[in-house]
Amino acid sequence: MEKELEELRRSRPKPPVGGDFTLSDCFYFIRQGIESIVDDQVTQRFTSEELVSWNLLTRTNNDFQYISLKLTLVYGLGIIVRYCILAPLRITLTVIGVSWLVIGTSAFFVLYLVHVMCYRICARGLSATIRYHNRENKPKKGGICVANHTSPIDIVILCTDGCYAMVGQVHGGLMGIIQRAMVRSCPHVWFERSEMKDRHLVTKRLKDHVNDKKKLPILIFPEGTCINNTSVMMFKKGSFEIGTTIYPVAIKYDPKFGDAFWNSSKHSMVSYLLRMMTSWALVCNVWYLPAMHQQEGEDAVQFANRVKSAIAHQGGLVDLQWDGGLKRAKVKETFKEQQQKKYSNMVVRDDSSSNSD
Repeated sequence: MEKELEELRRSRPKPPVGGDFTLSDCFYFIRQGIESIVDDQVTQRFTSEELVSWNLLTRTNNDFQYISLKLTLVYGLGIIVRYCILAPLRITLTVIGVSWLVIGTSAFFVLYLVHVMCYRICARGLSATIRYHNRENKPKKGGICVANHTSPIDIVILCTDGCYAMVGQVHGGLMGIIQRAMVRSCPHVWFERSEMKDRHLVTKRLKDHVNDKKKLPILIFPEGTCINNTSVMMFKKGSFEIGTTIYPVAIKYDPKFGDAFWNSSKHSMVSYLLRMMTSWALVCNVWYLPAMHQQEGEDAVQFANRVKSAIAHQGGLVDLQWDGGLKRAKVKETFKEQQQKKYSNMVVRDDSSSNSD
């Protein structure tokens, strides 16, 4: 923006009095503001990705108005297949997978195999077709696996190819039963609600886990929220302060067969899972990237940005610096002040330099 403003000022006569600022500069800033509103890079990441062609799902036909009789017949046949044939089979497989996780971890000793088997059954319940690339770079024990986050199903996608230790809050009810079954199969890091706010306690528990080379690698999604799989947003620095090996993983879904993005502000977990089970399929690619370490003189934020850029480049995603927390929260006042100072410096810089001369 600064370069564009400088070129604009060079192309016009310099004002006879004062610095380079003129009232015409206001039009440039107004234009930039309107362009930012029209081409919003943030809020569009929290809605489903727009498709080039309709995939015969009602949830993605908003922009496709010209539907012929033949297409209507095909669409009706698709509804029968998805809701009357595929959905019951998928729900049955998912129930079997979850039940086997709870029962199998209590009755068998080879818990690693039970863990992987349960996730693979659940993946079949979503008709998941997954291609894993560069398996030689798979996360190893004593490290942290970080990946871009689109949906809770990301966990199923990754755990189908290996075991990971999860990090999260302790729940009650059915989720609590599943969590206790998961702990029996392999060690996880669960926190009480009050403990999640204690950053030092969380960091200590994570360090203790990764320092034990016999324990599984920790799986973390540093974005902290689900993004629609078109971009990667700011990584929280917490997992990059542990001082261990980071194993980046890029996950890219194919939206032609089903929208994997979970818009938690619009759909509940049950509603989302039903939408996935009535989609055509879940098709995705997973890339295991080479292990990365924090470089000398590099702080946690810089390290996180470097890992994020590598994931975005491999997955063909847009690398954004914005915080995914904007999905529910307002922009922080400190960030507004930084932008205001930036604009102020652009406006008054030349005036101050002229006065000093």
